[in-house]
Amino acid sequence: MEKTVDVKDVKEFQTQSGNTRWVLVDEDGNEYTTFRPEIGRRAREAEGRPARIEFHEQEKRGFRNVYLDKVEPTGPKSGTTDESPEADEVAWRTAIDAAPWLLGGTAPEREVPPEELFEKLKPFKDLVEHDIEDEEAETRER
Repeated sequence: MEKTVDVKDVKEFQTQSGNTRWVLVDEDGNEYTTFRPEIGRRAREAEGRPARIEFHEQEKRGFRNVYLDKVEPTGPKSGTTDESPEADEVAWRTAIDAAPWLLGGTAPEREVPPEELFEKLKPFKDLVEHDIEDEEAETRER
């Protein structure tokens, strides 16, 4: 079966046998289970967003189990209107490309701790992301 749902939550559990079980919860509280890591990862990506899911039901020992076969995010996260999901990714790539200049223009003489690197790159990334989103908003208004 196939349907489009708003993915409210994705829970992750370790089973007694050591496997990982992911449970996607939709806006109506329906639960869909998978043990497949790729589908679990896609479910996580869809958290807080609408997604097209494929699933099947199975009766087992008197219980009705609903197994998730596919998850495909279809829209932006809930509550985001002008935010482009690609703007964040493009902004991070730009910040990483600009890192040598943001760190002083030459190869650092010492290894830069991750926290320090993040503190330098994050403000620049945010500026780039806002510029991209502003330009996209202007383009839509025209």
